[in-house]
Amino acid sequence: MPSESPVSALDRARSKAYWRLLPLLFICYVVAYVDRTNVGFAKLRMEEDLGPLGFSEKVFGFGMGVFFVGYLLLEIPGSVLVERWSARKWIFRIMVSWGIVASMTAFVHQRFGVATDVVGSAMNAVGRALEATVGGGEGSYAESLQGPGAAFVGQFFGARFLLGLAEAGFFPGVVVYLSHWFPRRDRSRALAWFLIAAPLSQIIGPPICNQMMRIGGDGPGPWGLVGWQWVFLLWGIPAVLLGFVVLAYLTDRPAQAGWLTPEEREALQAELDAEKAMAATAGHFTIAQALAHPRVLLLALAFFLCTCGNYAVEMQMPSIIKNWYDFSQDRIAYLLMIPPIGSLLGQLFVGWNSDRTGERRWHASTPILLGACAMALIPLSQGNPWLTVLGFTIALVGFKAYLPAFWTIPGMFLTESAAAASIGLINSVANLGGWVGPTLVGVLKQNTNSYDTALWILAGFMVAAATIIANIGVVRRVPAAKPAVAAEL
Repeated sequence: MPSESPVSALDRARSKAYWRLLPLLFICYVVAYVDRTNVGFAKLRMEEDLGPLGFSEKVFGFGMGVFFVGYLLLEIPGSVLVERWSARKWIFRIMVSWGIVASMTAFVHQRFGVATDVVGSAMNAVGRALEATVGGGEGSYAESLQGPGAAFVGQFFGARFLLGLAEAGFFPGVVVYLSHWFPRRDRSRALAWFLIAAPLSQIIGPPICNQMMRIGGDGPGPWGLVGWQWVFLLWGIPAVLLGFVVLAYLTDRPAQAGWLTPEEREALQAELDAEKAMAATAGHFTIAQALAHPRVLLLALAFFLCTCGNYAVEMQMPSIIKNWYDFSQDRIAYLLMIPPIGSLLGQLFVGWNSDRTGERRWHASTPILLGACAMALIPLSQGNPWLTVLGFTIALVGFKAYLPAFWTIPGMFLTESAAAASIGLINSVANLGGWVGPTLVGVLKQNTNSYDTALWILAGFMVAAATIIANIGVVRRVPAAKPAVAAEL
């Protein structure tokens, strides 16, 4: 019997990698994204319970965003550890620690928690420094952090900071990890299937959180906990359990995969090695050089601007809808399921078409510009809830659909370790937008009693991001023998 051809072995290896790795990583990211953003839905009830303790719009905006300050600190080391050590062990550590911290957020108003008190005190100082910039007045940080609920506000800041610290490195680590398994021709689609976990989490998250918030709806439920506390407590448990599944199930590199035949391992590794050699011919960059590369810095700036709008909308959308239309909690939960459906479909299309054409820049910049236009028009929709939801839907398509094409760009002009570090830098610096965006909305809403100005500013951020990506330098490598691996920014 003739031996199987390298092509068929490669195709089988690619298919097995899809079905072995992506479903588990997808589920992990669903849980991660809910744990990161469920504070936006829990806020609907936390304001009622904790408002008298000083939990103002500014405090919630700052607390939602301070997650990304912790997130910044371990992004680059985490990405490099995935490249040089073990993705499986690093992701396990991340998931277990973030699950524990996510659950402990339920107790931010209790008189205990040394770790969150210590970190909370440090975050109080950051809040006061920010207050010096945005101004004082009724409901200000200064007032909140000196009143009867000062310790609880500090715990909230501290818990969000620790959650960011715990989760840091997960997303860029997975992006680097996928580059160990998927050739460039498959990478954008693989990223798309991973990334749709975020919009899916926004589809399933609100109705599940809504049911959790019914626990103790008329008073304390089991263990004396009310509904918003159960949102944090219960969503943290799956992360811990999934961490142990990751440790047992994932494989770091193709050479270690017992679930591939020797021919499949050899064919897949040969394809990846050929791409690595091609990247080396384009110029070798050390990690330090990569972090200072103009294209990397421009990508970080563009992603930062997009992230400001993305997290501001995701975390503040429940409050905007409630403020404009005074809908019930149930109705808000179901309306929030609509916008992510559009972003899910947009991600799949961009990932598929970007790999089909080999083009990256315009597949990244065009959706962002579309989202910017929608963001600018949302304030004009006030008074018509369906137009408002349509505006948020198109905006979220812009915030999400560009990502599969965007994350393939660093690996096209950097070698593996340099690309890993650059992905960590881009994600960490950019995710500070997750602090700036929600904080900006909270501050402007409290100072102007309107969301309009914040939405228009964020739309401007998106236009700037689209302009940067569309004009970033083109890198083109088209090897004659392997047209399938050809790619263009």
